[in-house]
Amino acid sequence: MKIKALAIAALMLTRMPAGAEEVGRIGVDWIGNDVVIESVNDPQVQGVTCHVAYFARSVLDRLSQGNWFEDPSNSAIECVRTGPVVLGQIARGPKGEEVFSQSRSLIFKSLRVRRIYDEKNQVLIYLAHARQVTEGSAKMSMTAVPIRAEP
Repeated sequence: MKIKALAIAALMLTRMPAGAEEVGRIGVDWIGNDVVIESVNDPQVQGVTCHVAYFARSVLDRLSQGNWFEDPSNSAIECVRTGPVVLGQIARGPKGEEVFSQSRSLIFKSLRVRRIYDEKNQVLIYLAHARQVTEGSAKMSMTAVPIRAEP
């Protein structure tokens, strides 16, 4: 019964963040590990859609590795204009603000996307990175979306 509860907890880690829609899933090996691609609209910026890719471990991989509660920190992000860009009430400081996050372990690690507004250059920067309680990760991915309409 304990193993069943652990399996359910492990599967819960693969849930999407609020507002995310899975648009792709590519198997990368024979034990069921996948690269998952999700589409997420920025909740405060109309006309911008981000696609986040990350590695999702299978139950078989979790069993063989003995680490039930954690997925790798690796991720990639690409954001594009999908319509006229309309800025809502967004943070304008150098730290930006979190757009969304997803748990990558039971409690200690999460995948996060922050938006930073480069007002001088009229660009929105999106940074995907792992956040950990200890031993922070340098694994990250970044994309930028121009706000002005192209000539």
